[in-house]
Amino acid sequence: VELVESGGALVQAGGSLTLACQGSGFNFESAIIDWARQAPGEGLVWVAGIFSNGQTYYDAALKGRFIISRDNSKNTVYLQMNNLQPEDTAIYYCAKQRGTRGPGTQVTVSS
Repeated sequence: VELVESGGALVQAGGSLTLACQGSGFNFESAIIDWARQAPGEGLVWVAGIFSNGQTYYDAALKGRFIISRDNSKNTVYLQMNNLQPEDTAIYYCAKQRGTRGPGTQVTVSS
């Protein structure tokens, strides 16, 4: 199982980013893929997930700003993040069913 995140960047408050998570080594289309983030000095927080049937869940505080989607033809799950705020600064990870994670991608939001 391998997951690789991409798309992290430095962005100004109010901006948007779309992260991508590409998976390999497992049956991607049948897997639940989750996104989590870890801010400096804090624990891991699960922010969103998408099931094989396309059903999604979100952390209640982020719903409305973050949108998760998947393209099984590309073995990729996306996390669109809108109206980013400095408190969204974190390393963002994707995971297979809240298990194996990728190395993460850094998102930094400047005020």
